[in-house]
Amino acid sequence: MCFSYLNTSKNTSMNKAELIAQLAEDAGITKTQANAALDSFVDTVTKTLKKGDKVTLVGFGTFSVSKRAARTGRNPQTGETIKIKAKKVARFKAGKELSAKI
Repeated sequence: MCFSYLNTSKNTSMNKAELIAQLAEDAGITKTQANAALDSFVDTVTKTLKKGDKVTLVGFGTFSVSKRAARTGRNPQTGETIKIKAKKVARFKAGKELSAKI
């Protein structure tokens, strides 16, 4: 997969529409098909993480869920101590091949 769109000389970010356009071009499919594929991927990863499972794409990386413990923090405006609830957060760990290419 070659992202000819990306310009490495600037710190830019790619939005969903630009990603869909690039996927469509690279795969030789329509933008509608690329959008459907991307939406399906995101939905599948979300459902899998919701169940507490991992999604591993060899060479790319692993999506997983991590538990963040409850903790105390401070309101930056008032300096007041507040309690921050425990929650689950999505994590991504880049694979060896992806890390090497970056």
